[in-house]
Amino acid sequence: MTTPAAPRAHEQQPQPGLPHGLLGYYESPIPIRRATLGDAISSEWTKIRSVRSTLWTLGVMIVLMVAIGLMSALLIAAADTDMAGEPVVALGFFGVLLGSICVITLGVLTIGSEYSTGMIRTTLTACPSRARVLTAKAIVFFLLAFTITTVTATVVAVFQTAILGAGVDSGSVWLRATVGVGLYIAALGLVSLAIGAIIRHSAGAITVMIAVVLLPLVLALFMFSDSLRGLQRFLFEYSIPNQLGALYGSTVTETGPSGWEPLLLMLGVAAVALGGAYLALDRRDV
Repeated sequence: MTTPAAPRAHEQQPQPGLPHGLLGYYESPIPIRRATLGDAISSEWTKIRSVRSTLWTLGVMIVLMVAIGLMSALLIAAADTDMAGEPVVALGFFGVLLGSICVITLGVLTIGSEYSTGMIRTTLTACPSRARVLTAKAIVFFLLAFTITTVTATVVAVFQTAILGAGVDSGSVWLRATVGVGLYIAALGLVSLAIGAIIRHSAGAITVMIAVVLLPLVLALFMFSDSLRGLQRFLFEYSIPNQLGALYGSTVTETGPSGWEPLLLMLGVAAVALGGAYLALDRRDV
């Protein structure tokens, strides 16, 4: 009597419960589709809202903007100081300038922390398109920084106007001091994100960005030689604190960028920096 041969390992056998003659091929109920930029944005949003660095940096920025802005208004009100035609909302400048360091830090950490922990390998394995990863990070970070900065600047401006009771500033001044400042700080954060992608070291990138913000103004203060007057004026006019002050309608120089020009300059710098980050991310190994 011949014994039936055992089925070979590579031969598929019908699965129990399936119709007769139908091989047991498994079809996932989850639809299979190509990953999109929306998927990458959703992933980056989950990352940025679930890490403590976002809560701490943006939380400190809000505290600085509110505390310094209200304190400035209260001190001026107590001293009965004449604003001499200066816009009331300009008192928010000091809080925003310090708060910008928090946005710079978060911008660097948005990508720099993944390099320091090695998680960038997991990110690029899940989404091999490096351009899509950087674009998603830039979009999520920009919208978050813009929203938080604009809302906080608006709240501070409202309270300053109420405390001083010095009348209402013009609509263009309010727009630049709220939406304009929000866009400027968010664009500055994009520069930080790009520098973080290029340098790939969080501490180093943060140091570079703080130098970019403060060093030109500090150098200009110590240029006493007449031969350096032109360079000194240029550093004063195009330093980030002076450009930020121009959005508030209050600058340390009579010339240089004014109105919306500082925002256009910063958006241009952010575009160039992101271009360099795309090239660096695409041409170098992780």
